Amino acid sequence: MSVLQKHGSLIPQNTDLPVLKAVKTRPMDDLSLSRWIAQMPLWVIFTFSAVILLWPGLASAQTAYSLEKVWGILLKWMPLLVFKGFVLNIVISFFTMLIGTVAGVFLGLGQVSQIYPVRFMSWIIVQVFRNSPWLVLLFIVMLSFPFEISLGDTHITVPGWFKAVIGLALPVMANIAEIVRGAIRSVPTGQWEAAESLAFSRSQMMWQIILPQCIKRMIPPWMNWYAIMTMATPLVSLLGVSELVTLSRQAMEAEGNNPSLLVPFYGFALVIFFAYCYPIARLTLLLEKRFAVKL
Repeated sequence: MSVLQKHGSLIPQNTDLPVLKAVKTRPMDDLSLSRWIAQMPLWVIFTFSAVILLWPGLASAQTAYSLEKVWGILLKWMPLLVFKGFVLNIVISFFTMLIGTVAGVFLGLGQVSQIYPVRFMSWIIVQVFRNSPWLVLLFIVMLSFPFEISLGDTHITVPGWFKAVIGLALPVMANIAEIVRGAIRSVPTGQWEAAESLAFSRSQMMWQIILPQCIKRMIPPWMNWYAIMTMATPLVSLLGVSELVTLSRQAMEAEGNNPSLLVPFYGFALVIFFAYCYPIARLTLLLEKRFAVKL
């Protein structure tokens, strides 16, 4: 549109010149999963619960299993599913985040190193493991790691869940490294300049000034990744690790693989994972508001 001045007023005139309109962009959100879980409407939760509760009754019309029998079977296996299955999921997620965080911190520091070979190799490692399928990494680690390590006369058995921890820690390491790198880059340049004016060395600047400011910024996305990691632990069931989903499948096989058992058992797995991850998602958003950077 062009505008002409006529008799002291502005008159818009049509034109065939192309006009480039502003494009609405949406910044990348590291807390998308936590937001989605925390903002889930209550009716969705109630609907899922109703389906899980009513499914055995609908399926019992086609099978010899009554509603009472289905829930009796689930209650019988519930202690095993919780205390042996789901607890192992939590153990896997805890050690995965522990190893992935420690390795990711050093890898993130390597990406901002002033030494080019260190910076380049750190970038390559991050890109490889960040863009690789998790299940493929799990299979590679499970098949390449030995089942037993011999140290002289001592034989140490490597359990399957520990190999699963190593396989899942690789992509977590790469994503935590990106969180660390982004947090370091987000520190205002004035902090770096002030430290240089006080004759701080590079390592002193990093450990005494920059990283302490990054911790608050990294906590919310780190917790978001812990929730993602916890919900990804059922992947190890494909490799025979005896976690919640594997034990649920074995329990249904022991009870005759009746179709009416599918939704109660897997629905119970859904509910227990949601009950564990939902408070984490809420806490993540609260910490994000508390530690938000005021510009």
